[in-house]
Amino acid sequence: MIKTVIFDMDGVLVDSEYTFLETKTDMLKTAGFPKDVSYQYQFMGTTFEVMWTIMKEELGLPESISFYINDMNERREVMIARDGIRAIKGAQDLVKRLFEAGFKLAVASSSPRHEIVRAMTELGLVDYFEVLVSGEEVAHSKPAPDVFLAAAERLGVSAQDAIIIEDTKNGSLAARRAGAYVIGFENPNYPAQDLSNADIIVTDYQELTIEKLQNLKVI
Repeated sequence: MIKTVIFDMDGVLVDSEYTFLETKTDMLKTAGFPKDVSYQYQFMGTTFEVMWTIMKEELGLPESISFYINDMNERREVMIARDGIRAIKGAQDLVKRLFEAGFKLAVASSSPRHEIVRAMTELGLVDYFEVLVSGEEVAHSKPAPDVFLAAAERLGVSAQDAIIIEDTKNGSLAARRAGAYVIGFENPNYPAQDLSNADIIVTDYQELTIEKLQNLKVI
């Protein structure tokens, strides 16, 4: 019986993907590289360093990677101050139901640790998780499995005995490479990602009952 669930954060627990998509698209346009927002989909699930390194190399962006990361974060902070940190519908309830049922819980995100702590604290979820792992703390970004393997190790379990919930192509591939049972969350409010590496795909967390999760089998 599976008793461990590892969550990605952005797009899985926190409705934050729009802050990345909009800011990066606007920044590239200002820099003279107009790109459709769909250009950014390939970077969903990766670290800030990885996404801006690739864009700098592909487009020949003139400023440093740290310049673009800082600019992006400043723009995102304006959006967060305006909108607040918003939970994905049903995410808080799912986390609490799992905790009450005795599951070990972790967050494994490509975002910086301070963002993970802030978001989970503001959503009232930080005390439900035994472990919070940032992509900053591991050698390789998603789609490598490092962040999920680190979360499982810190929980004292094998990733092969865990469920990972992801919403992106890079994240679901990383979860698959970790050997976990992969649940793809397809948010109906965002364009569909390639979740072909997921074992099952859900569009609403109400689909994930405790009984269903306990009886999933890692293949």
